[in-house]
Amino acid sequence: MHPRIENYALIGDEQTAALVGTDGSVDWLCLPRFDSGACFARLLGDEDNGHWRIAPKGVEGPCTRRAYRPDTLVLDTEWETAEGAIRVTDLMPQRDRAPDVVRIVEGLRGRVTVRSTLRLRFDYGWIIPWMRRSDGHRVAIGGPDAVWFRSEPPVPTWGEDFGTHSQFTVAEGESVAFVLTWHPSHESRPPLVDPWEALRVSVDDWRAWAARCRYDGPHRDIVVRSLITLKALTYVPTGGIVAALTTSLPEELGGVRNWDYRYCWLRDSTLTLGALLAAGYEDEAEAWRNWLLRAVAGDPADLQIMYGLAGERRLPECELPWLSGYADSKPVRIGNGAVDQLQLDVYGEVMDSLSLARTAGMSPRPHMWSLQCALMQWLCENWRQPDEGLWEVRGGRRQFVHSKVMVWVAADRAVRALEEYPDLRGDLAGWRAMRDEIHREVCEQGYDPVRNTFTQYYGSRELDASLLLIPRVGFLPPDDPRVVGTVDAVREELGHGGLLRRYSTDGAAVDGLPGDEGTFLACSFWLADALHMTGRTKEARELFEHLVGLANDVGLLAEEYDPTSGRHLGNFPQAFSHIGLVNTALALFGDERAG
Repeated sequence: MHPRIENYALIGDEQTAALVGTDGSVDWLCLPRFDSGACFARLLGDEDNGHWRIAPKGVEGPCTRRAYRPDTLVLDTEWETAEGAIRVTDLMPQRDRAPDVVRIVEGLRGRVTVRSTLRLRFDYGWIIPWMRRSDGHRVAIGGPDAVWFRSEPPVPTWGEDFGTHSQFTVAEGESVAFVLTWHPSHESRPPLVDPWEALRVSVDDWRAWAARCRYDGPHRDIVVRSLITLKALTYVPTGGIVAALTTSLPEELGGVRNWDYRYCWLRDSTLTLGALLAAGYEDEAEAWRNWLLRAVAGDPADLQIMYGLAGERRLPECELPWLSGYADSKPVRIGNGAVDQLQLDVYGEVMDSLSLARTAGMSPRPHMWSLQCALMQWLCENWRQPDEGLWEVRGGRRQFVHSKVMVWVAADRAVRALEEYPDLRGDLAGWRAMRDEIHREVCEQGYDPVRNTFTQYYGSRELDASLLLIPRVGFLPPDDPRVVGTVDAVREELGHGGLLRRYSTDGAAVDGLPGDEGTFLACSFWLADALHMTGRTKEARELFEHLVGLANDVGLLAEEYDPTSGRHLGNFPQAFSHIGLVNTALALFGDERAG
C-alpha cells in the first residue's frame, strides 16, 4: 500500500525537489529539473520503480518524530528503538553545478544498526542503470543520466536485487553522511560537496531568507512554511514557479483525474505576485514577473494557460503504462494536454499581474506596455468566444462567468493604466466601452435573480467556487447583494465537511470526466477571503483555523482534501494551496500585526 500523500515532506534546491516519507524513504525525485524524468518513482508505482530508504534495521514502519529545522527546508527524522535512537537529516543544498541529495545519519543514544537501500531507476522507473565502482564510489549510468553515490566515512555497500545496500552501526555522537550526485552521463564527475558544510550553509541561507518575511501575525510559522514551500517550488534560473512537485497524484483514489502539475500556470500569477510582494519578497516577485513577460511574449493569439520552467510551450501529454499509479490510480500522465486549451481568464491574469507590478513600483520593462496593448487588441476581437475556463474542463467550451469576469479585469486594468499614467498610449474609449459591455452581459446572462447568485456559465444553474473572486478583482463591491448572495449560495451548494468543492461533479459534470474529487483547498481559502470581505470576519477566521489544521505534520498542503476519509488528495505540495494560505493570513491578520 502507498503511504498517504500527507506522509511526505519536501526537500529541494530550487531547481528540483524530492519527497521523503515518514518511513525514511525518498519516493519521488526528478533530476536535474522539476519536469525531468524521475529516478525515484515509487510514489507512482512500487519499490522497483526507484526509491532510497534509510532507517534502523528491522524497522518497517514510520519514524518516531520528524520536523523541519525552524525556518529551513532541512528535514530531521528520528527513530527510537530498543537499541537506541538515530536522526536522519535530509537536504538538497543549493547547487553550484550539479544537484545533490545529502542524507546524514547521526547517533543520538545507544548503538543502532542502520540499513540504506538505494534503487535507482531512471526515466520514471523504467531504466535500471548499469552500476560500477569508481574511486570508492558507486556510479550508476543509464542513457543520458549518471549518478555518483558515496558515504563519509565510507561504509560497506553491496549489490542485491538490482539495488545498492549498506549496513552500519552508529553510536551516540557518531555520524555517517551519504551524498547522491547527478550529472549528464557524457560529462565528467562534478566537484564533490562536503555534506556537513552543505548542511551548515543550507540552514544559514534558509533562515536568512525566512527572516525577510514581513508578516508577524497569528500562525506566522505556517505562513513562513508556506513561503518556504513556494520558494522551494521556484525554478531559480528563470523565476518560474511550478504548480506542484508531482504528477498524477489522484483527485480521487483509484480514479482517472490524474494530471501533471510540474509546470507554471498563468492562473496563479496575480495571487502569487500579491503574496510575495505583501510578505516582503520583492526579488522573487520581480523574478516571477520577468518570467511571465518572457513566457507570454509573442502573438497574443498564442497565449497559453501554462508554460514550462523556462517558458517552453510544447508540453505534450502521454501516459506511462509501466507505472501502476498512486493507489492504483491510472493513468500516470506526463505533460499536460490542457496546454492547448483556450482559457480567456489568463488574459485577465496577465493584465492584472502587470498592473500590480506597475503599482508596486517594480522596475519597468520597455516592452511591457506594448505587450499589454497587443493582448487587449486580441481580446477586443475574441472575448465573446466560449472557452474551457479556469478549471480546464474537457467536456466542451462554454461561456464561463469567471472567464468573462477576468476579461473585464483585463479591460479594467488597461483603462486604469491609461487614467493613472499619462505617458501611456492606448484605446481608452474602446477599452472603456468593452469593459462596460462585458459588465452588462455578465450581470444579465451570468446571474440568476431568482436565487440571487452568479452561475458557473451563462444560462446555467450550476455554481463555481471561482465566483468568490468577483469582489476580490473589483468586478462588484463586497457589499453588493449579488455578491453576498453568491457567497452564501456557493457555500451552501458546494460546501462539504466545512470546506469547498470547485464545482459539482454529480451527473453530467461540466468537466467531462467520470468520478469525483475532493474539496479544493485554494477555493476554501477563497471562501474565507470572501467571508471576510462581506463582513463575516469571525466566520472567516474560524474557516482559516480549520484549513491551517489540515496541513500535515511539517506544514504542507496538497491540492485537495477529502473530509470523509481525512486524506489529502491531488498533487503535492500544491503551490495554489500555499498561496491561498499566505494571502488569507495577510487579509485576515496582516493589517493588525504586519511588521
